[in-house]
Amino acid sequence: MSFFSKIKQGLGIGTASVALQVPGQVAKDSSEIPGKVILTGKSDQKVKSIKVRLIEVYTTGRGEDKKTKEYELGQVELGQPFDLKKDERKEIEFKLPFKLALSGSQSLAEQKGALGALGKMAVFAGNEKSEYQVKAVADLEGVALDPSESTPIRLV
Repeated sequence: MSFFSKIKQGLGIGTASVALQVPGQVAKDSSEIPGKVILTGKSDQKVKSIKVRLIEVYTTGRGEDKKTKEYELGQVELGQPFDLKKDERKEIEFKLPFKLALSGSQSLAEQKGALGALGKMAVFAGNEKSEYQVKAVADLEGVALDPSESTPIRLV
């Protein structure tokens, strides 16, 4: 392997690509997200592990007071280590378990009647917003920057 090939390998360039297939939306009261990770080898690789996570990106405030936090709502690790050959395509199905966490005003907004209206006003006033994404990362042996894919998903 040439010097430049080793540098590319270490940086994760030309190693493997990761693609995710998940539904566009899932019910909030569901306890898992079904999906599929698709790995395609661009060169021979040893895949140590694949992790799939559900991330909530929670934003509050406006302008200079805007704050963003990320929360992990669920994670699954797929399979045992395996070899991925050049141009090989491997599809791995998964079910990602998750538990939804709501802020105080978000949970109040889920209520009916006056409490629900009060909660919705608090969410609006605080400019609270949650966005969700499913993220898959393939941990490759000898690679510093592992290939990953992130897909937005709606929880309804």
